[in-house]
Amino acid sequence: MRLLFYEACVCVITDRGAGMSYTALYRKFRPDNFGDVRGQDHIVKTLRNQILADRIGHAYLFCGTRGTGKTTVAKILAKAVNCVHPVGGNPCNECASCRAIAAGSSMNVIEIDAASNNGVDNIREIREEVMYSPADGKYKVYIIDEVHMLSTGAFNALLKTLEEPPAYVIFILATTEAHKIPVTILSRCQRYDFRRIGQETILERLQELMQAEHVDAEERALRYIAKKGDGSLRDSLSLLDQCIAFYLGETLTYDRVLEVLGAVDTEVFSDFLRKIIDGDLVNVIRSLETLIMQGRDLTQFVNDFTWYMRNLMLLKASDDMEEVLDVSTENLKQLREEAAMIRNDTLMRFIRIFSELASNIRYSSNRRVQLELALIKLCHPETERDELSVLERVRRLERMAEQGAFARPAGGAQSGPMGNGALGAQGGLSGNGAFGAPGDPNGGMTGGIAGDGSDPAGGQPVTYQRAAPEDLKQVCAMWRTIVAQTDGKFRAILVSAQPKYNVQDADDGRLFVVFADFLAERYIDDAQKKAELEQIIEDRTGKRVEVKFVLAADEAIQKGTLAKIDLDERLRELVHTDIEIEEEDPI
Repeated sequence: MRLLFYEACVCVITDRGAGMSYTALYRKFRPDNFGDVRGQDHIVKTLRNQILADRIGHAYLFCGTRGTGKTTVAKILAKAVNCVHPVGGNPCNECASCRAIAAGSSMNVIEIDAASNNGVDNIREIREEVMYSPADGKYKVYIIDEVHMLSTGAFNALLKTLEEPPAYVIFILATTEAHKIPVTILSRCQRYDFRRIGQETILERLQELMQAEHVDAEERALRYIAKKGDGSLRDSLSLLDQCIAFYLGETLTYDRVLEVLGAVDTEVFSDFLRKIIDGDLVNVIRSLETLIMQGRDLTQFVNDFTWYMRNLMLLKASDDMEEVLDVSTENLKQLREEAAMIRNDTLMRFIRIFSELASNIRYSSNRRVQLELALIKLCHPETERDELSVLERVRRLERMAEQGAFARPAGGAQSGPMGNGALGAQGGLSGNGAFGAPGDPNGGMTGGIAGDGSDPAGGQPVTYQRAAPEDLKQVCAMWRTIVAQTDGKFRAILVSAQPKYNVQDADDGRLFVVFADFLAERYIDDAQKKAELEQIIEDRTGKRVEVKFVLAADEAIQKGTLAKIDLDERLRELVHTDIEIEEEDPI
């Protein structure tokens, strides 16, 4: 009597303790039928059709990254094939077989972790067990998780059983690394590849669960968690669990999620990038110090900043990438501004440096030093010797020369074979005059590459500029009409562009379209867009004009060569031109 009373008391205490224990969200809301599985419709539909048509295979291989539903679908399939009253290919979850499988007490469903049971002896035990038919139900289902961990001997032992199993046995092999499984095993299984779950799909699921749990959460916060899950619903639920526990009973906001996960807001990335583009290393390091004092994780910062630059690169690469990038309207506007501030090759150099940093920083004991070193490389390209870094250094020198950073001393430059000194007062490279007469001390035309081009008498620049060809004047006068004939992003880029001509070469009849910023960089060598614009010009003016695309930032290389087209005469002609008005027919 005392023994029975003692056992009863233990049972009561155990049940009470179990009732008080917390179940993780990914376990609590694990799907129990095919209808609840998200993001794997191509697999769910196939399996349901097999069950409805009674065409169930004997071996399945479920491949995919973690948290995409491999084990969950395997358990649902095991329940469905043994269910007494299946509904539309789904298990009823009410019969004794479904309840036993859900509770993990069914003798018909055997789960094996191949990571800890990967020897030949373990597989031999399975071979012996499959000889016995199920005590109840129709099928014996073996779910072998992380099957790629099996040894070579174990795979060989499994091969014969997998090839010709009894009619009542089903093998479901799950793995994250299908390439490690022998071809002989792969050829005997129906393979199903589980895709990464889309961010919107994960977000919808998180919102449903927050309603069921009666937790207030901002959509922006849940969206960030869905993004951090990286296609894994289980990872997203684990992160959500962590955030809810930290702010239990409070509204889960975006800022609180960032604080719990040690993440950084996109505004910080934008501020970082703009300072790096300006070469402001001091303030970049100060911003990094602020992040460190806030307890942000540096490894995550490196990965997130690399992803931020990746979005920027995609936005610059194509007109249609805005639909692919899953960012808010505010962030998209911010990305567009930064895309206009940076060259493609410079951005690629940034991504290369941070990608190398991401692979090294996780194993480094001095992560801050590694990150600071990478930031120095971004701000000072002279610290590297690769082709892109050297090109960036040359561009910076050209900008400095254009701004007069290399001005002559007050006493004047020394004369020599090169003319008026190594660098002219206007910031151009010196010589006998790139476009002037040989030996001309003034170096030719104003703003030219050679000399300062100043007038010896008055000290003012002397301008020798020929008029633009009439064909180009006509094109420039109709520029807005021509631009209106284009469409999409190309049209928006042309609106801010300036048509110019070569003032130095009388035989150069090309129209130079000077783009305002780096958003147009992808059109520089686009033969299709060039041909499109030339055709529109020909249709509007009746004349064939060759077009050349140039970036405003690269115009400094041809300083003094390109100039705006004077339209005074052309405008006066247009003022006195008769305007034809088409009248609509009366209705």
